[in-house]
Amino acid sequence: MWKASLAAVLLLLVLPSCQKEVRDHNSLIFWSSNNTEEINFTKKYVDAWNHEHADIPVAFQLVPEGQSSEEVILAAVVGRTTPDIYANMWQGDVEDFAMSGVLIALDTLDGFLSFLYERCDSQVVKEITSSNGHIYQIPWKGNPIMMEFNPGLFKQNGIDSIPKHYSSFLAAGAKLKEANTFLGITESNAIWWQRFFNFLPLYYAASGGAPIVKDGKANFNNEYGVMVFDFLQKIYLPEYFPRESLKGQRDPFLASRVATTFTGPWTIDFNEKFKPAGLKYSYQEVPVPDNHVGPIYTYGDPKNIVIFNTCIHPENAWRFLKTMLTEQADLDFLETSKQFPRRKNLMEVPAFASYFQAHPELIPFARQTAHLRGIDCARYMKEVLDLISQEYEACVVYGLKSPEEGIKDAAHAVDLLYLR
Repeated sequence: MWKASLAAVLLLLVLPSCQKEVRDHNSLIFWSSNNTEEINFTKKYVDAWNHEHADIPVAFQLVPEGQSSEEVILAAVVGRTTPDIYANMWQGDVEDFAMSGVLIALDTLDGFLSFLYERCDSQVVKEITSSNGHIYQIPWKGNPIMMEFNPGLFKQNGIDSIPKHYSSFLAAGAKLKEANTFLGITESNAIWWQRFFNFLPLYYAASGGAPIVKDGKANFNNEYGVMVFDFLQKIYLPEYFPRESLKGQRDPFLASRVATTFTGPWTIDFNEKFKPAGLKYSYQEVPVPDNHVGPIYTYGDPKNIVIFNTCIHPENAWRFLKTMLTEQADLDFLETSKQFPRRKNLMEVPAFASYFQAHPELIPFARQTAHLRGIDCARYMKEVLDLISQEYEACVVYGLKSPEEGIKDAAHAVDLLYLR
């Protein structure tokens, strides 16, 4: 599991070589993503800290270039060139790193648990708690996955209301197909992270936020997993969604070639920059089974903060992090990046409420933050999603198996994964 790929090993040669020298002093090294807005936010808080704490300076660096940030971090772990703090950790990787002994147990730091319970609700705390009872990650940011839709396309094809349930969604697909318009689009290929935008949000919505892995076994071999595969198969087989990604063409949603897509709040800025004049769009929860009762959950695409065990002074790292995790800092982050802090009761905090009133386009996502799921705190989550993806392609996209067979085979493969 933890053998670095050749690409990862080669990356060791280009990672910053001065880190060990810096750690011999009282400095901290902080890596962020290379997202421009995130860079601006982080630099502001690093500069403020360094102005007040010249004796404990924070060196701000972007995560080094590579095929993926996950691969770069793995290479850094192998070479023990990890930063003190990393603020772009995919939640699904944390348990692997924690069980390999390379992360600081944050609940051992003074004041961490009281901070965590003030910031997050008990469901989030449960979600990020390791199998050994410790907590190795700070919930930081998330992007709720919702259904983006073009109301004009529905209306001009005689569909008076935007479908919320499987049956009405499929009925809309049949009407739109008659008009040579796709009901929607989502990636059909078997890359594990593409399940963030189809299987995961639909499964969480159908199941009320149930985990996909529980107690070292697949937990999706149930009525909800089957219903989601069945729903998606009924979308693909009659070609309500295209099997191909329509790459190399103008964005199909903005070109009004598709009526819906499953996406996050980052799409708003893109749409406003490139949409044709007159195009209207909005967001609502992803579709649910016809008999669904209760709140509609979705995948929250969380990225969290960790402290690596190469950090000489984790208590100083924690002191710095608290300055960029305050209510005001979270608001600054939202204003700067349009990404949502993983903070409870967002709509009830006065400062956030004022911001959302000024930016009503974000309100659907703000409301959705009350019902988010990240990814299970279990090992091998990339492999789990990869195994689901293989059956997704075979069953959902090409109809080579029934939904029951596809889910059963995926669950069996996942169970074998945890037996190894």
